[in-house]
Amino acid sequence: MSTMNLTLLTDFYELTMMQGYFKNKANEKVIFDAFYRTNPSNGGYAIAAGLEQVIDYIRNLTFSAEDIDYLRSVGSFDEDFLDYLSTFRFSGDIYAIPEGSVVFPREPLIKVVAPIMEAQLVETAILTIINHQSLIATKASRVCYAAKGNGIMEFGLRRAQGPDAGIYGARAAMIGGCIGTSNVLAGQLFDVPVKGTHAHSWIMSFPDEYTAFKKYAEMYPNACTLLVDTYDTIKSGVPNAIRVFTEMREAGIPLKNYGIRLDSGDLAYMSKKARKMLDAAGFTDAVISASSDLDEYLIDSLKTQGAQITSWGVGTNMITSKDCPAFGGVYKLAAIQAENGTFIPKIKLSENTEKITNPGNKTVYRIYEKDSGKIKADLIALVDDKFDPAQDLKIFDPIETWKKTTLKGGTYVMREMMTQIFKEGRCVYESPKVMDIRAYCQEELNTLWDEARRLINPHEVYVDLSNRLYEIKSQLLEQMSQS
Repeated sequence: MSTMNLTLLTDFYELTMMQGYFKNKANEKVIFDAFYRTNPSNGGYAIAAGLEQVIDYIRNLTFSAEDIDYLRSVGSFDEDFLDYLSTFRFSGDIYAIPEGSVVFPREPLIKVVAPIMEAQLVETAILTIINHQSLIATKASRVCYAAKGNGIMEFGLRRAQGPDAGIYGARAAMIGGCIGTSNVLAGQLFDVPVKGTHAHSWIMSFPDEYTAFKKYAEMYPNACTLLVDTYDTIKSGVPNAIRVFTEMREAGIPLKNYGIRLDSGDLAYMSKKARKMLDAAGFTDAVISASSDLDEYLIDSLKTQGAQITSWGVGTNMITSKDCPAFGGVYKLAAIQAENGTFIPKIKLSENTEKITNPGNKTVYRIYEKDSGKIKADLIALVDDKFDPAQDLKIFDPIETWKKTTLKGGTYVMREMMTQIFKEGRCVYESPKVMDIRAYCQEELNTLWDEARRLINPHEVYVDLSNRLYEIKSQLLEQMSQS
């Protein structure tokens, strides 16, 4: 896959701050955390996605001669700074929670440890990549959950906010659980299944509906899904589909991967009527697929109504995450390295307690209930914290810090979530294939309690602080209050 140089995919103030650091010799090593504050769509979790594209971006982070000429033309940058940019390479470390992981608010998804000029530059691109793909992967996982095991096909390219959103949105939707995409370029780039049927225009281009169905069946006998709502679904579309299927059966053509698609009308009613007609004709294994502005709430409602739909094509509402169009990820300074090499924790205060950051050089642990394997809580800890699951563990809510929980030793297991991606500017991590990430994501989702996956008023999975991190945060807040 060819990669566009995205070095200038940054906000202007990142570059002006870089020049300020450069002029003031303030290029000490720092730590920035990328995290989000609220789960999309009022859900109980999110899905991390986009890391592979972040890796591509960092690997290709160089200022070309054309980039330097453009920045010179802006008139805000001095020649000594432009000379520095002309040989720029990222030299820092990056840690991240792998793609496909279930994640929760306030925990670092990506941690950048680098000279401040470098860490500042990469902020915008990291956020735009992670925010978009994590949003769509999360939405897709919700849609797939609502379908209760039925296949979800991603059909959103023509409604996405541009080609990049369509391509990378399809990638993210596959990670979230879709079985295929209509996006052929995404299929090529990411080696994922491509799927589709035909449009109403195919039907309308023939003298009659039956002829259109028959010609399509002749061309694609092993993938014959017929769109039955061009004229009249029950009186025309389904009977003509049954006629074609009958002729295929009588001709000895094996019937597999076949069925009908509904794209309008009362999908619950139409699917029940169609199911009865198909079953009466002996086509009990014919698939009934549906599209038509679906989302997780409508699919859930249709399932509750007993709709006889077993395959779903979802477009606009998933590829745009229409009800929640932004992920809300942020990138905040967490620590600055002192001359002795230790990191001095930094905290951002706010009138809004949810916007107060967690300071220091951190990592994330997932705590599972030992008996069930389900997620008990996540723990934000300092990198040098040590834990023994055989011992009792006290954890603290990061916002309402008077809320404390003690987990009994021997009742839980822990897993560190963050892994190193770049070391001293060199990538030390190999991204899995998208379908492998998808499989991992399904395993991750299975560690959630059903109460945390429900679409409305889900149970909150707690993200707590380790004892030492809690103490450091409390000390900094006390110091700030007295200054």
